[in-house]
Amino acid sequence: MEIFKQISVDWLGKKWWFFGFSLLLLAAGAAGYFMRGGLTYGIDFTGGTIILMKFKETPDLDRIRESLSPETRTPPLIQRYDAPSKNTVQVRIQSSFDEEEDLESGRNRMLAVLREVFDPENAGSALSDFNNVGLEDLFKYLLEADPDGVAAGGEDVLKMERHYRDTAQSLKDYRDKDREGLVPSIRDLAGVSGISDAVVASLEKGFYAGSFAIKGHESVGAVVGKDLRRRAFLAVGLSFAGMLVYIAIRFKVAYGVAAVIALIHDLAITVGLFALTEKEISLTVIAALLTLVGYSMNDSIVVFDRVRENLRLVRKESYARILNLSINQTFSRTIMTSGMTFLSVLALLLFGGEVLNGFSFALTVGIIIGTYSSIGIATPIVAWWYRSREIKPKRNAA
Repeated sequence: MEIFKQISVDWLGKKWWFFGFSLLLLAAGAAGYFMRGGLTYGIDFTGGTIILMKFKETPDLDRIRESLSPETRTPPLIQRYDAPSKNTVQVRIQSSFDEEEDLESGRNRMLAVLREVFDPENAGSALSDFNNVGLEDLFKYLLEADPDGVAAGGEDVLKMERHYRDTAQSLKDYRDKDREGLVPSIRDLAGVSGISDAVVASLEKGFYAGSFAIKGHESVGAVVGKDLRRRAFLAVGLSFAGMLVYIAIRFKVAYGVAAVIALIHDLAITVGLFALTEKEISLTVIAALLTLVGYSMNDSIVVFDRVRENLRLVRKESYARILNLSINQTFSRTIMTSGMTFLSVLALLLFGGEVLNGFSFALTVGIIIGTYSSIGIATPIVAWWYRSREIKPKRNAA
């Protein structure tokens, strides 16, 4: 199906408009880079901790941020996560590239600070927070307290351990699965199947139900983050080299150079917009950039392949006219392919949530810029290459 039939546009005649628009976007990205102090890297590349928290009540993000800022090297990133009704928050604490830090102690310090803010009445008590206790600690408490009097019944140690481990597992499953990680009150545990009143009474003496719970915790060391960043940049660089070699063999060196320059143009604008909007560069964004490399290159190859065919079929036309003809002949296909892909990634950007926002933003911007650069950047470079060297391309091959 063709949307645009028999179009005749002098694309090369508009090359200065294309170059001017590209320079404007590149300048905006460069301004964003220097004004923002560089790119914003995610935890994957800087090292640090990501903690997913759930609160009993609607969380006050400013209050969380103010309480944690004095305890971290860089301002923590606090944002809502999932549906608003779930009261979940994602906390990101970054570390520097070159310094190691004790991530576990940093996490514990953060929890202590949050308890002072959100659970002041229990912050200094000897009670433990049931909503953040682990399975092993809960088991040890029950085993030592023996609220069900298993030891008094003459049971051996193994049966006693099995009984309280099963009890601890049931309590944890109720908290994590039925209550999504947050129990409003210790008294609510009385409704758990197989849990006796004696166990609940014992837990009330040793635990309290905190106002927040840690649902997920992910840490990346600074050294590992730096190595991931180096490998990510290496992957992008090697993809450039591979594409250059492929097109140089498949077509001619001029086409390979033009395609790689267009690729650098696409990535520079996309990364510049990340700097301008202060979006994070993470591993998922690198995956999107590598996807963009393949997409943009494929778009250029379609045009170059039609140029090669027309060099054999339209022998009497000038090289510039053959380039324009080739772009016009593939324009409908380009718009169809790019349009459908664009709608897909736009939907992902709008409805995919915070986790996929960087990935979908990179693809949404990249598809627009990649489609435009194949027409407005790559082909004018090929025309300039032959014209500057006064080379007349062979008609039997491109």
